[in-house]
Amino acid sequence: MTECRTSGPINETIEMKLWQKKFNVNKEVETFTVGDDPKIDLNLVYWDCVASSAHGQMLSSINILTKNEYSSLKKGLKDIASLHEKNKFVIKQEDEDCHTAIENFLVKKIGDVGKKIHTGRSRNDQVLVATRLYTKAEIQNSIETALTLIKTLLKIAEQYKEVPMPGFTHMQKAMPSSVGLFFNAHAEALLDDIKILKNAYELNDQNPLGSAAGYGTQFKLNRTLTTKLLGFDKVQNNVLYCQNSRGKIESTVIHALLQTMQDCAKLANDILLFSMPQFQYFSFPKEYTTGSSIMPQKKNLDIFELVRGKASILHGNFAAVVSLTHKLPSGYNREYQLIKKNIINSFETTEQTLSIMNTVLKKIHVHEINCKKDCTPELFATDYANMLVQNGMPFRDAYQKVASEVHLLKDEDPVKNIMSKKHIGATGNLGFDKLNDEVKKYSDWLNKEEKEFSDKIGKLLN
Repeated sequence: MTECRTSGPINETIEMKLWQKKFNVNKEVETFTVGDDPKIDLNLVYWDCVASSAHGQMLSSINILTKNEYSSLKKGLKDIASLHEKNKFVIKQEDEDCHTAIENFLVKKIGDVGKKIHTGRSRNDQVLVATRLYTKAEIQNSIETALTLIKTLLKIAEQYKEVPMPGFTHMQKAMPSSVGLFFNAHAEALLDDIKILKNAYELNDQNPLGSAAGYGTQFKLNRTLTTKLLGFDKVQNNVLYCQNSRGKIESTVIHALLQTMQDCAKLANDILLFSMPQFQYFSFPKEYTTGSSIMPQKKNLDIFELVRGKASILHGNFAAVVSLTHKLPSGYNREYQLIKKNIINSFETTEQTLSIMNTVLKKIHVHEINCKKDCTPELFATDYANMLVQNGMPFRDAYQKVASEVHLLKDEDPVKNIMSKKHIGATGNLGFDKLNDEVKKYSDWLNKEEKEFSDKIGKLLN
């Protein structure tokens, strides 16, 4: 607790706001402006402590803090991180956010030294650097979870690469496909999503700390040092742009996560379709289904329906961030407070989705007989036309001939058909080596990034 002596009715001991003046804020105003931050900011407490430790070390290097003062602050920040890990660090409504709660804790624990930690910074760059660090760690987690799902999809594709199934266009049977082609396609889509996430990662990987409220400070802050300490790739140069980039970087990250979720939703939709009794290509253990309160026979694959729905939630998060920030003037605006919820929810939703998809798909049962039985003669119409072309007939004539004789087509060996198509990416040449090489490339990159980041961060609270 900090003494805040003022005239009039607020002459009492209160929890200090970082912007505290000689008046009490109207309670309704406080509730409205604080919003859900005490709850949301629990996601940022650890990262704020990490950034505060780096900031304190930098202040010590330019002689604003003594080594003993920094040591005391670092110990206090370690204590906060430890309490937070045990779910014992509380952010009160009157604190407003994690930044105030952390500083109030430090002041209460180590006295006036705690008041020095905010030197040369604003809550504007404080929340920004904590969010960037949080985002960096969560993109790493998202990529790791995506890679796990990709490996599962490729394993299924490899196992069933010689199992034929119909390919569809316009929701109608079109040409011969395979279970291998189907799952391989979804794996490749997620590999592209990792590439998009990696681009967002690189954009996020710049240090805004030291930009203060968006206009710098007269202290000779060593922003290069904090960048190195925090494991960022570079300093975000222009102090005003640090604030202007809020919403831009978050929406870019959410958009990358959205691509991942959209591909998960497409896979989920396909699984739901091909698990219907009318197809019965795939099924899952009953433990992965839910039931109906009125229809005793129902075993519903609600997981995949919710995946579709959760992808739509990310559409909403992306639209919210863009809408909140696209017409704001330069500099900090309070609307920025509202986008934290969207970025945090987007990470939580994406990582949960990738994880549950992996868990369930590992238990998929492919009904090979049903898949093969559904490869009826009309699926091979295009192949018959191509065969006539190979014998010298112009394609348009071959097309017309087969179109008029579709009803005369006979059964063909679908396995032989799919395995005969050997060009790059076709059913008989799915390119597993190439895709596995990509998985390894991204895994190696991720392992390197995680280790370097963990080593940097670990030193700041040890």
